[in-house]
Amino acid sequence: MNDFIVCKIENPLNFLQKVGVDPASIPIFARKGSFVSLLIYDVPVIAANVIKQEMLAAGADAAVHKHTITHKVEKTDVLTMGTLGQHQKLIDKLSKMNYWGLNEIARQIEECLFKEHIKQIELPSGKKLVFDKTLIMGIVNLTPDSFYEKSRVDKDKVIDSVSKMINEKVDIIDVGGESTRPGSERVTEQEELDRVIPAIELIKKNFDVIISVDTYKANVAEEALKIGADIVNDISALKFDERMAQVVSKYKPAVVLMHMKGEPKTMQQNPYYEDVVKELLLFFQERLQFMKKLNLDDRVIIDPGIGFGKRLQDNLEILRRIEEFKTFKVPILIGASRKSFIGSLLDGIPPEERLYGTLAVSAYCAMKGVHIIRVHDISPNLHVTKVISQLCCPK
Repeated sequence: MNDFIVCKIENPLNFLQKVGVDPASIPIFARKGSFVSLLIYDVPVIAANVIKQEMLAAGADAAVHKHTITHKVEKTDVLTMGTLGQHQKLIDKLSKMNYWGLNEIARQIEECLFKEHIKQIELPSGKKLVFDKTLIMGIVNLTPDSFYEKSRVDKDKVIDSVSKMINEKVDIIDVGGESTRPGSERVTEQEELDRVIPAIELIKKNFDVIISVDTYKANVAEEALKIGADIVNDISALKFDERMAQVVSKYKPAVVLMHMKGEPKTMQQNPYYEDVVKELLLFFQERLQFMKKLNLDDRVIIDPGIGFGKRLQDNLEILRRIEEFKTFKVPILIGASRKSFIGSLLDGIPPEERLYGTLAVSAYCAMKGVHIIRVHDISPNLHVTKVISQLCCPK
């Protein structure tokens, strides 16, 4: 009887030390053994044919539209398939081709594969957001009409609510004074200020915790930043209030840019996407270019906006393809806690019964390397993400 056993493994690079290879050879094996696929959208067919041929020449391959070779289509998506080393050969070749956009494709491939992801953001208070685990953002809704009733916090209960979250090891407290549930009405700036600012003052006075202000109004954000908020969480990605860019440029908080189709009152009135992920990628590309002009691109967190102008199938597609958003090398936030798409998947159950569904999404997000999850229930979500992190990325 033979003593050897053949096993298929999913992450070969994890086994190099177990095999006992020379440590100096690990980077070489990493380039040869790390298989990656890249999706390049809307490539002119003449350029797609070049990419196809260069990948074949490197011993890899690329999938293109069936009519690419005959030019019966003008553009095609390109799906590359090969090792890191083979993609490096592609980069080397395309970067010398100053035509058909090939050198720009080479630049984007190189950034996607080799640019370092943001590992931390230094905040105005001197604290740091360190993305070495899935961070938990706890929701404090100072509103009478948020979709989940138990998330509504009376102003005289702020200390109790935040104290409980901190005892449960929350990483960030997100304070909001206006409901943005589907169909919600806007509140006045003064009403939002009256709700949010006293609450942030109380939190700052009693706790040492990172505070995010959930607002799209520049004056609300500015007043919150003046008294110690470190993050501006803007559902409009700085688009609803033209002065918001000036405010974040002045105070330099971390900035959550969220995608939303329309506005809260109307966003769920027949939203439609040909390809929801592609549309969101183009949106974030434009917003990140905008933030780069403000010299704030290293302080950005992106949020695909689950439930904000999205159908059930759109929310699911975003989560299934969440890794595509890592192309920007900035932290990703997902806010799915107790939302209606979870209820839809579970026979229409109300928000009060959606905890287990929420935990399934949080576990999935942790497995996929999402950096922040915004939730109502701290301990259950923390427990799930801590266990998943040890299973997926043991130290």
